[in-house]
Amino acid sequence: MPEALEVKHAQRQLQAINKALGSGRYVHVHKVLHEMPASDIALLLESSPSKSRNEIWEMLDADFYGDVLEELSEDVRNGIIGQMLPEKVVDALEDMDIDDLAETLSSLPHSVSRDVLKSMDEQDRQRAEKALSYGEDTAGFIMNTDTITLRADVNVDVILRYLRLKGEIPEGTDTFYVVSRHDILIGTVPVTKLLTALPDSTVEELMVEEPEAIPVDMPEKEVAKLFERYDWLSAPVVDADHQLLGRITIDDVVDIIREDAEHSMMSMAGLDDEEDTFAPVLQSTQRRSVWLAVNLVTALLAAAVSDLFEATLSQLAVLAILNTIVPSMGGVAGNQTLTLVIRGMALGHVNEGNSRWLISKELAIGFFNGAIWAILIASVIALWKQDWMLGAVIAFAMLVNMIAAGLAGATLPLVMKKLKIDPALAGSVILTTITDVVGIFAFLGTATLFLI
Repeated sequence: MPEALEVKHAQRQLQAINKALGSGRYVHVHKVLHEMPASDIALLLESSPSKSRNEIWEMLDADFYGDVLEELSEDVRNGIIGQMLPEKVVDALEDMDIDDLAETLSSLPHSVSRDVLKSMDEQDRQRAEKALSYGEDTAGFIMNTDTITLRADVNVDVILRYLRLKGEIPEGTDTFYVVSRHDILIGTVPVTKLLTALPDSTVEELMVEEPEAIPVDMPEKEVAKLFERYDWLSAPVVDADHQLLGRITIDDVVDIIREDAEHSMMSMAGLDDEEDTFAPVLQSTQRRSVWLAVNLVTALLAAAVSDLFEATLSQLAVLAILNTIVPSMGGVAGNQTLTLVIRGMALGHVNEGNSRWLISKELAIGFFNGAIWAILIASVIALWKQDWMLGAVIAFAMLVNMIAAGLAGATLPLVMKKLKIDPALAGSVILTTITDVVGIFAFLGTATLFLI
């Protein structure tokens, strides 16, 4: 319910601002924009066509650029940055958190990212370059180096006086990390425990020893699973020597989960998960054409199988009418299995230890579903066309294709994962090709043997 209200509010804002822009009320739009949070402005920009987007961006003060760019999707952000002067880009990005800056720099042209890095002070530049060196989709890439560390022999009163003097702590801090002189992580102290402890208590008395830490090279999807499993709000990131490098907070993990969900959904259609809904026509056409070309090749392959039985189709026109039923049923059944297995793999439920059992299960489901629908379709066709042999032929083809669909749906994601291919991206196309080819071949081949 809150999400629905948020969407309606955003839609009303967009309509009001577009109306104000159309009537030339630029001063009003400027005032409204600077009263909105950066996340709402980002949503507004992503929901606007190119012309309105450019007008809105030009009305923002330069002080807001960094906060808004941080919230934008990659495609929209790069489009805006591509129209900015290099020095403006540098000014906008220099105050970003290291993890957000690393993500932004990795998607920018090399010349722009180089200028941004040159403009930073030595310490921040080293941190950004180090984050970039870990590679995308790793814990090191998404971690934030802004942490507060403690020594084991310091007492609570000293720490609290230091925090009061500092005036603020890093956003999302729920735990302080205890390190040795060489920054080796040796424990953690929850903020709540520190605030309620006696002033003369030492950190060593309060700390939790042997804390759970995330290796810097751990894939970000594995990081998200750990946060979900253990309900963490934050977690330290360490190198191979257990030296503290930074931390990952729950807001970073929420972004990972959201991006992973978007990736799975968009990949099914062959689209980039950062695809800009309001991108220019030619740009969107070019991106979608690649996937359409792949689908055309698979459709031609299925047509080639039908062409093998041209003589059969010419003698029995009814086969052409019924030829789509078997591949269609196989495709739906196979995609059910494919989706289930991909989800299981994403959640960590499917592994080498249980994959054989899962394949056997899906084969059995394919057989029973095939038998049920084979009997049903055979009865319908026999009564409709008054031909029991035709009904038996399509029933046999249905059974064969449903079994093939179950097998393909269960094994394709496992095989593709071993080949380091994203099952969500290509699995559906390959599966559809298999069910089309097997279904057409089984139906027309059996018809050729028994009906001609």
